[in-house]
Amino acid sequence: MTLNQPATRLALTSVVPVWSLAVVGSVLIGLIAPRSQYLDWLALVLAADVLLTFCIQLAIVQKEGLVDRMMACLGGSVLILGIATLVLGTLQLRAA
Repeated sequence: MTLNQPATRLALTSVVPVWSLAVVGSVLIGLIAPRSQYLDWLALVLAADVLLTFCIQLAIVQKEGLVDRMMACLGGSVLILGIATLVLGTLQLRAA
């Protein structure tokens, strides 16, 4: 099995911005949002991740691997936001 270097680079350049948005959004929610609204804002970050994923994939002219790139983007975002939900949800329950 050979590793297609341009396809790997393309996947990384389309995945990293989406994951970065999820991480930065989660941290900003933890710092800025009121504790009672943590979970509301996390859903908004996921919606922004979905929109950013579609915009990035539409900007890429390569059709091959579209589903793989989108699954990597959104799967990673869901994982990141799931961890953020556990952390922020725990903080929210302790504040109550």
